Amino acid sequence: MAIVGYARVSTKYGQSLEVQLELLKEQGCDKVFSEKVSGTTQDRPQLKECLSYVREGDVLVVSKLDRLARSTLHLHQIINDLNEKGVGFKCLQQNIDTTTKEGRLMFSVLSAIATFETELRAERCEEGRQLAIAKGVKFGAPQKLTEDQKLEIRSKQESGVRIAELVKEYEVSRPTIYRTLSLLRDKPMPLRNICRPKEHPNREE
Repeated sequence: MAIVGYARVSTKYGQSLEVQLELLKEQGCDKVFSEKVSGTTQDRPQLKECLSYVREGDVLVVSKLDRLARSTLHLHQIINDLNEKGVGFKCLQQNIDTTTKEGRLMFSVLSAIATFETELRAERCEEGRQLAIAKGVKFGAPQKLTEDQKLEIRSKQESGVRIAELVKEYEVSRPTIYRTLSLLRDKPMPLRNICRPKEHPNREE
């Protein structure tokens, strides 16, 4: 069994690791991983190495929760990974210790909060999306071709126009032309796109 510490300070404001390192030393940490990186940054090489280093029976110690995770959800993911490996977790300031019954209860509460946050965020995103759709906002990449252009491409290709000429005329790639033709292959051609013989206005019946 090893007691492993992790410490982090932001790159801003000239923060020092000294206080955290001293607290971890008092906890008897056998090994400490530390780094200076923003709390919102996903790339934390020392944290990644720390989580890879710990083994079953070890305990990971941090001074504060925000030193370890970017959000409640991120914290939940980390602790779940530690639990699966049989690694305990201890946070000094928030008094969380998953090696005890009380600590596991506290973590259960945090897990519930993380789940709530995730569901609430998803619900708000969906409500915003539906509201935007109702106002006429279209999501996704803009269409390279209008519906009329797609029908024109189909009609011209069926009349013998080569793919290379269509690519040049509509300024799109070959895959776009092929994809357009494939999507329209089984659809009936609208009447307005079917060639009709020209009528002569002075023609006698």
